[in-house]
Amino acid sequence: MNNNQDQRNFSDFTVLNSETITGDNTIAKKFMANVFLWMFIALGVSAFCAYQFASNLTLFNMLYVQTEQGMHMTGFGWIVTLAPFAFLLIMNFGFARLSQAAITALFLAFALALGISLSSVLLIYTASSVVGCFAASSAMFGVMAFMGYTTSQDLTSMGRILSMGLIGIVVASIINMFLHNGPLDFIISIIGVVVFTGLTAYDVQKLKRIGAGLEYEGVGKQETAKLAIMGAMRLYLDFINLFLMILRLFGNRRN
Repeated sequence: MNNNQDQRNFSDFTVLNSETITGDNTIAKKFMANVFLWMFIALGVSAFCAYQFASNLTLFNMLYVQTEQGMHMTGFGWIVTLAPFAFLLIMNFGFARLSQAAITALFLAFALALGISLSSVLLIYTASSVVGCFAASSAMFGVMAFMGYTTSQDLTSMGRILSMGLIGIVVASIINMFLHNGPLDFIISIIGVVVFTGLTAYDVQKLKRIGAGLEYEGVGKQETAKLAIMGAMRLYLDFINLFLMILRLFGNRRN
C-alpha cells in the first residue's frame, strides 16, 4: 500500500456495492469469519469477567463500597467504567498508526473492562432473566446478521437513519440519568431494540462490502487483521447494546 493508504482510518476503506461483490469472494468470506471470531472472543472475555466480579465479593468490593448513604462506586470502579470509552477512542482515531498487536490488545482490554463494568447487571437481574434475554438477543442478532449478509438491498440509507436514532438514544439516556423517568426509560429501551437490530444488519452488510474491497485495493494482511478487529468491535457493541435494551424491557430484578 502507498503512504496515503497507510494514513486511512477504518471508515475510509472502500465499500463495494452489491453489484460488484461476487458470490465466490473468498477474501470477503474469510474476513467476515475473522470478524465474528474476534467478536465471540470479546463476548467470552466480557462474560467471564462479569461473572467473576459478580460472584466474588472481594472483586466486587473493588468496584463498589457500601456506605450509610448506600452503594457507591470506588475510584477503581470509575476507572473501569470510563476505560472502554478511552480504548474505543484510541482505536478509532489511532487506527492508522497502531500496529495489529496494539489494536488487538486494546480490543481485548476494552472487552475486559466492559465485562467488569457489566458485573452489576448480574446482581440487579435474576440469573434466569439474564440467560433468557441473552438467548433472545442472540437469536435476534443472528437473524439480522444473516439478513445483512445475504440481502441485495442497499442498507446505506437505513444506516444513516439508525445512526441518528442512536444519537437520540444517547442524548435521551443522559437526560434520563437526572430525571429517572420510568416511561421515558421504557420508550428509550424500545427504540434501542429497533435501532440496534437494524444496525446489526447494516454493519454486517458494510463489513461484507469492506471485505470484498480488500482484494480490490490490495490491502495487506496486517491491515486486514486490524480491519477485522475494528469490525468485531462494531458488532460486539451492537450485540451488547441490544442485550442491555432487551434486559431493561423484560429482565426480572432481584428482590
